[in-house]
Amino acid sequence: MNRIKCLLLISYILLCPSLSSQNWKNPSERYKEAYKNYANAACPIPEDDIQHFVYFSRDRESIIDHPLLFIARFKGAQIMYSWRELEPEKGRYDFSKIKQDVNYLKGYDKKLFIQLQDVTFDKKYKAVPDYLLTKEYDGGAVLQYNDTGEPEGWVAKRWNKKVQDRFAHLLRALGKEFGELIAGINLQETAIGVSPKTAPDFTEQAYVEGVKNNMLALKKAFPNVTTMLYANFFPGEWLPFEDKGYLKSVYQYGEKIGVGLGGPDLMMTRKAQLNHALAQMHEGNFTVPLGIAVQDGNYIGKTGADNDYDEESDHINSSRKNLVPILHAFAKDFLKIDYIFWVNEKPYFEEDVMACFQK
Repeated sequence: MNRIKCLLLISYILLCPSLSSQNWKNPSERYKEAYKNYANAACPIPEDDIQHFVYFSRDRESIIDHPLLFIARFKGAQIMYSWRELEPEKGRYDFSKIKQDVNYLKGYDKKLFIQLQDVTFDKKYKAVPDYLLTKEYDGGAVLQYNDTGEPEGWVAKRWNKKVQDRFAHLLRALGKEFGELIAGINLQETAIGVSPKTAPDFTEQAYVEGVKNNMLALKKAFPNVTTMLYANFFPGEWLPFEDKGYLKSVYQYGEKIGVGLGGPDLMMTRKAQLNHALAQMHEGNFTVPLGIAVQDGNYIGKTGADNDYDEESDHINSSRKNLVPILHAFAKDFLKIDYIFWVNEKPYFEEDVMACFQK
């Protein structure tokens, strides 16, 4: 019976003019060819108003004598610091690494852009302090899972009010220390592999509310420098077909309170990214700063989460095309970006990014 129904449905779609392929357009593919408008982009990249930073993840030692220090187009370095290392004990903060990096970059007339880590993509590493991993904070963090159901890292319980309160304390302490000394600070991406099945205390609504609470705490702690949230995906929502308003509401809230918005992974040919963060930026009319990160794999059209991405072997392809010019043009024109964070990934940064930014 199910087979007969399926055949009848297919026949109806094929015969009905209003549903034919000639008339029906898949909304999830509305931007799939937008990148082609920038196919002629080339090096060198002309001067623009975009703030260009180099992203080092947690590899802060690599800023020493890095080429960015000697190229005026780069405003500084974006470095990730985990909550765990910044607050080794409850209420005791250690900002010594940030101070060192601020001072080092200042010597070259560059600035630091902080990325605050509370999520990991390594199941062996938790980014939150040990004191959060207790009953008082309902465990503080949970495992997150990839699409195949395998654990891939840990997520702070952003939906837990007590965890939010401690995060706000950290932000206030950071703001008091560095509020006028850094270029900006951003919170990690909103995409997490958590559901009520993996975390019984989790709800989609509480998660969205928690993200917004963290945004507000961020803005209050840093009223005078750029603040930003990487808002890319939300659990339980998949745009454009499963639109629950989560992502849109966060972009609207950021505009309302003055928190910049953006996301990791400048993937101009992937429907997932094109229908979420990239669509929000393209379709919106924002006064807050917008940012995009070119992260691991993006220089060759992949992401670090791709199953076929191999950091060791992918760079061997010497015939690859330099995507930096088209990535820049797409970000500038289609996304109306204010900030680009170029990952310091070998050999692409030296061979591709440097080739476009050096005069």
